[in-house]
Amino acid sequence: MQYVIGLDYGTDSVRALIADTADGREVASAVFYYPRWKAGKYCDPAASQFRQHPLDYLEGLENSIKMALAQAPADVAANVVGISVDTTGSTPVAVDQAGTPLALLPEFGENPNAMFILWKDHTANAEADEINALARRWDTDFTQYVGGIYSSEWFWAKILHTLRADERVRRAAFSWVEHCDWISAVLTGNTDPLQLRRSRCAAGHKAMWHEEFEGLPSEAFLARLDPLLSGLRERLFRHTYTADTPMGKIAPEWAARLGLSQQIVIGIGAFDAHTGAVGAGIEPYSLVRVMGTSTCDMLTAPNEEVGNLLIRGICGQVDGSILPGMLGMEAGQSAFGDVYAWFQNLLAFPLRTFLSAEEAEKISEKIIPALSEQAAALPVTEHDPVALDWFNGRRTPDANHTLKGAITGLNLGTDAPKVFKALVEATAFGAKRIVERFQSEGVPIRQVIGIGGVSRKSPFVMQTLANVLNMPIKIAQSEQACALGAAICAATAAGVYPSMSDAQAAMASGYDAEFHPQPYQVAVYEKLYKRYVELGEFVEG
Repeated sequence: MQYVIGLDYGTDSVRALIADTADGREVASAVFYYPRWKAGKYCDPAASQFRQHPLDYLEGLENSIKMALAQAPADVAANVVGISVDTTGSTPVAVDQAGTPLALLPEFGENPNAMFILWKDHTANAEADEINALARRWDTDFTQYVGGIYSSEWFWAKILHTLRADERVRRAAFSWVEHCDWISAVLTGNTDPLQLRRSRCAAGHKAMWHEEFEGLPSEAFLARLDPLLSGLRERLFRHTYTADTPMGKIAPEWAARLGLSQQIVIGIGAFDAHTGAVGAGIEPYSLVRVMGTSTCDMLTAPNEEVGNLLIRGICGQVDGSILPGMLGMEAGQSAFGDVYAWFQNLLAFPLRTFLSAEEAEKISEKIIPALSEQAAALPVTEHDPVALDWFNGRRTPDANHTLKGAITGLNLGTDAPKVFKALVEATAFGAKRIVERFQSEGVPIRQVIGIGGVSRKSPFVMQTLANVLNMPIKIAQSEQACALGAAICAATAAGVYPSMSDAQAAMASGYDAEFHPQPYQVAVYEKLYKRYVELGEFVEG
């Protein structure tokens, strides 16, 4: 018996999943919620600032694995052969020469700029605009493989904004490391930023890395963008590695701390959505939608079939970012479940004002299920309210994080279920725009697979999505597809399977639900979708 551990770092928590390498069966799992993040520290939502302290990640690493092992049979710990990590991204941090995040140093312990800059932090909108403007004038367009538009959610924009905003961090930062690379390196005991192996997934989708450029954007380009970036390229990396590759062996101190063998292989890290696609059994031209607070839409295709295409307005096309040997493509929505959470919080204002915190929380948890039930019973007509899903800007197609959400068509008879229905439809319309972009760029989509919390918890949302897309949607059986995908990567990196495809065939999730389009609603949604597109053009214009 051999086992692997997939560590899935999400926005609010980290999950450790112990899986049997023979069939992917979940042996045990445990979740650790980040205490500092839960307390609301280091974030300013009004300014789109979202930071996470590295101590949340380190405490999560140790506690989640120990809790999972405590639930597993006694012989499991001795037979764990690999660990792989997935994280949110782009979530970079400034590090010193040893690879220590600056926030772990006493003088930076409470400085948000010295912490990990979470994926949904949009403080670098201006810097992203500058990168795009320079890329269009430069002799080489370094944005061509990330959809032609660089996002404020990504590596270089966040680095440049931080260097400009904080002189102390600028002086102390030797290099910068993505969350998925740092945690993997921590487990090996070597966080030297010049030595640790960097994730192809992270670098290709978020840092404009490509072999055609001989790695990262040129020194000349970066120095012209801002002299503050001069010299940083040589303190970053040239080569990248796919998630079937080992980062190294576990450090003796971590093996002892976790109660594991010193022979465990640590795999190269990746982003959560990409490993989620692996865990869901992604195949060529299958669109895997990872649906949670935001969405990431993952697509793979043989390089020889679509490798000559440059797909506009997506979040990158990278050889091997999902499955080695396949072109991995990413798109997504900056807000999905977050839109529903915003409406819940809006409606919960009187609860928080007039009830105790415990009472308010208990009732608030019932708001979305009640809204879903009532919204599902409403008729769908072409005169219904229409909303835009850009509450946290637009990720794809054509990133623009300065955009805002909107609701139109309200009257004095519009109640909460009708508004909620419009918000759910808006998130589905945003998904349709993504599907249409892939199709118009020459990439067919043969099936849609849903994973993530929203896909399993909200039949109303999934039925609406099937009606709007006019496509069936399969729901992955595993509730932990991202962690399972990381476990599959670990099994491959540890040599249990010769390839990721072989590991997938044995370990990936099946499907336990499927939503089919309802013909009448499909026809009405075509009309509502046209209004959504017109509203978007008006707001953006």
